[in-house]
Amino acid sequence: MKKMSMNANERKILSTTCFGHFMSHFNMLVFPALVLPLTVKYGMGLASVLALSFWMYLLFGVTALPWGLLSDKFGAKPLLLAFYTGAGFCGLAAGWFVDDPGTFPLCLAGVGLFSGIYHPAGLGLISKGIERMSMALGYNGMAGNAGLAAAPILAGLINHYYGIQTAFFFLGGCNFCGALLMVALPLQEPEKKKKSTGTPGRLVVAFAILCVAMMLGGVAYRCATVVLPSYFELRNPGLLAYLGSLDWFPASRNVAATALSSLVFSVGMLGQYLGGRVAERFEPRRGYLVFHLVALPLVLLMAYTTDVPLLLVTICYMFFLLGMQPIENTLVAYLTPDRLRHSAYGTKFVLTFGVGSVAVYVVGWIKTEWSLSAVFVAMAVVSLLIVLDILLLISKTREMGRG
Repeated sequence: MKKMSMNANERKILSTTCFGHFMSHFNMLVFPALVLPLTVKYGMGLASVLALSFWMYLLFGVTALPWGLLSDKFGAKPLLLAFYTGAGFCGLAAGWFVDDPGTFPLCLAGVGLFSGIYHPAGLGLISKGIERMSMALGYNGMAGNAGLAAAPILAGLINHYYGIQTAFFFLGGCNFCGALLMVALPLQEPEKKKKSTGTPGRLVVAFAILCVAMMLGGVAYRCATVVLPSYFELRNPGLLAYLGSLDWFPASRNVAATALSSLVFSVGMLGQYLGGRVAERFEPRRGYLVFHLVALPLVLLMAYTTDVPLLLVTICYMFFLLGMQPIENTLVAYLTPDRLRHSAYGTKFVLTFGVGSVAVYVVGWIKTEWSLSAVFVAMAVVSLLIVLDILLLISKTREMGRG
């Protein structure tokens, strides 16, 4: 295995962006872990509580392009500082107003607004400032997965022992730690220019096709992350009963379900590492196709399994769904010019997280009309469309070699 060697500034970039990726996903995954406790607190149905987060997820996505444009103009550093401080204050406000279901969603919306800064600013910084970009994106993806894994279990435990309010106060404090990290590790904005392959017109067509796949992937990602803790709590009676019987484990179904969710996202970190290796060593378009092809039957199985089989299938599905992200981010870099790199990642995340935010309502609608397990049948259809779109991308970019 080739060692990941970096100079001092590259290490600062990776350290700062890895913590930012951790926090951006941590910020988005605290709420889903608390959905069922909030249904009890507010006396509302599951679909209604999920809808409280709509603006958070929408702003997390749709603001990515404006944030990317600002990053291209002013650099990533001031934008990342705004992310940490803004999300920190909004997290504290969410804890303060958690008893008010009218104001609470506005605070969540603020968390989403500022968290939307990370991806265009941070990924653009990596793609322009670190020589071994694909592996750096893999490590960065692992940090994001750590945020996905940490949020459910930490939120579940804090809620169990100290209450929902404390969970959001903790979220706010963690974001402020990012601002301190930037002060401790001052980095230099990269000036390096990278070449893109293919003619400009072909790059536009290829990037547009890739955008469709990324948009559909965003819907699948948001569906999975929003519903997973609740789905585990409802579909794992035997497994949760076993965990509850352990003397050392907190006697709470919610804590047990969030712990299982955290386990799934922890294994997804290995997928991110593998994705980075695949993007660096092999042709990334075909790696992208293989990861989505494997994910397709796995998500369908999630609709029809329970307990240990459900856990194992979910681990495998999230391994490939999350593992494809470094490959996808490598493709974005190959298909876009350096001067518009932050905006390109902004465009990606408008599609993946902005359009993906409608999954909050889609999940509620499918659950009401059919069942919660039917969500995963719908996700299998989305996965099939992604595979077909990637085949089109490969067909239209054969002459572009590796990019």
